[in-house]
Amino acid sequence: MGGEGAIDGGVRRRGLTFRKNDFFPEESFKSWNNYARAIMETPWRLMDRVLSRSQDHTELVEMKARSSHEMKKTLNWWDLMWFGIGAVIGSGIFVLTGLEARSTVGPAVVLSYVVSGVSALFSVFCYTEFAVEIPVAGGSFAYLRVELGEFVAFIAAGNILLEYVIGGAAVARSWTSYFATLCGQHPDDFRIVVHNMNPDYGHLDPISIGVLIAITLLAVYSTKGSSIFNFIATIFHLIVIAFIIIAGLTKANTENYKPFLPFEVRGVFKASAVLFFAYVGFDAVSTMAEETKNPARDIPIGLVGSMVITTFLYCALAVTLCLMQKYTDIDPDAPYSIAFSAVGMDWAKYIVAFGALKGMTTVLLVGAVGQARYLTHIARTHMMPPWFAHVDEKTGTPVNATISMLAATAVISFFTKLNILSNLLSISTLFIFMLVAVALLVRRYYSSGVTTKQNKTKLILCLVLILGSSCGISGYWASSDGWIGYAIFVPLWILGTVVLWLCVPQAKQPKLWGVPLVPWLPSLSIAINIFLLGSIDKDSFIRFGVWTGLLLVYYGLLGLHASYDTAKGFESQKTSVDVDKQWNKAEEGAQGARGQVPLTAVTTD
Repeated sequence: MGGEGAIDGGVRRRGLTFRKNDFFPEESFKSWNNYARAIMETPWRLMDRVLSRSQDHTELVEMKARSSHEMKKTLNWWDLMWFGIGAVIGSGIFVLTGLEARSTVGPAVVLSYVVSGVSALFSVFCYTEFAVEIPVAGGSFAYLRVELGEFVAFIAAGNILLEYVIGGAAVARSWTSYFATLCGQHPDDFRIVVHNMNPDYGHLDPISIGVLIAITLLAVYSTKGSSIFNFIATIFHLIVIAFIIIAGLTKANTENYKPFLPFEVRGVFKASAVLFFAYVGFDAVSTMAEETKNPARDIPIGLVGSMVITTFLYCALAVTLCLMQKYTDIDPDAPYSIAFSAVGMDWAKYIVAFGALKGMTTVLLVGAVGQARYLTHIARTHMMPPWFAHVDEKTGTPVNATISMLAATAVISFFTKLNILSNLLSISTLFIFMLVAVALLVRRYYSSGVTTKQNKTKLILCLVLILGSSCGISGYWASSDGWIGYAIFVPLWILGTVVLWLCVPQAKQPKLWGVPLVPWLPSLSIAINIFLLGSIDKDSFIRFGVWTGLLLVYYGLLGLHASYDTAKGFESQKTSVDVDKQWNKAEEGAQGARGQVPLTAVTTD
């Protein structure tokens, strides 16, 4: 196939060139006539892609081959656990704790962290099973492509990329705030204020760009080098956290814990939705499965271990902050530094600021490593230009993807305030985690050629019931203070999960490591993630809707046709190879048969 040769050639010789074939080598983009024909075929192509599902083998072998060079397997469980801790503990705890405690939940912010932590842990279990079974750089994008199809995977992929860009931008801006505190300045002093711009976008942050450039250089250089740097920085960070907890509790005042629930229970869940941002990052560890020596052992220990440690530390830090200072007095920009100043330990704020900077640096580093690997695997399917899929032969890292993602992050961090970023980020994260839990149920209960039509119908009905009742609970929570809605929707959720548990046999069992208590744990993950989505403000949903709309436009105009051509090209190539193998086998058999005749004749004689 003509297009396939171009595709293959584009992948093999890509690197840091900027030719047209590096970005759109597919047949549909060879000429305007080809593109017009592709646009006319959009409905049929869309139906093909919506219904297509990838295979484990495709993601593990064929997709990896499209990056020219292999990523180096240099990581073990120790690296992954420290990557997990380094990825998660950063801006969320050092900034959002103060923001939410002051304006949304009060001292009960510790309960918000428990709710978010439980939800994150359920998601970790789902991610872990997939990462062990399909250890590739694509993370949740690859998992969704296998179980829910390419179209759903693309929508999730776009939101994954948004999650990383926004998360990195938020942390980079927080880095500037704490750096200003370390220098004895107000958190906003190092930003350039443009008074005739919208205040949400008019506080320009050039320091964040410098930090991101430094992170890019390290992430491009070496994954193992990034791991060593992360380990050293995280150890130092944990020492600072221990200091905050011990020194802070010496200044504890239990009167500051009264009232414990000033914003009532609703405030706990509303804050949980935003504080989920504090747990973002562990999914980046799943993208490192391709570089892990023993995924079956290393990934479960690394992911689950880091999440348990992180949740405990978050709760301890939240309790300490609210015991040190009345929630109404907490500073929303640099809460811990200012809290120590308020209790007469002004010198301690410099230790806190320095530790926070270290923590945010590791978050940025692990985010840079993870987001580049997501983009690399997405580009392997050609849903994004295959130029991003290139893996450098010398460093074994995806250079093009790393630089591009951090450039986008730098632009956002330069303009946008933290509160705008955190809400939008939480929507993308919760949406993706919910989809991964759905995908896990599909993986366990559906297998083509194994699941009967009757059981397939039951599975679909159960999933609709679980998703619908979860949306009902979330919507009722957001719109009413009553209880009637819960009396309707909670039993429906239980019914959907029980029927799936008792009436639909599992079609597939994990070979190496599996989520416990299926279907209950994934179903709970779906319900909690959707419930937390109902606590996020309307403006964030509007931004989320606009972004998803832009993704659909891109997919309809470019991504769909590129991935369709690529898939059909590789199918054609695979069929051709299979035919050649069968022909060679038949030829060998014929030659063998011819060779046996004289021998038989000699023996007979």
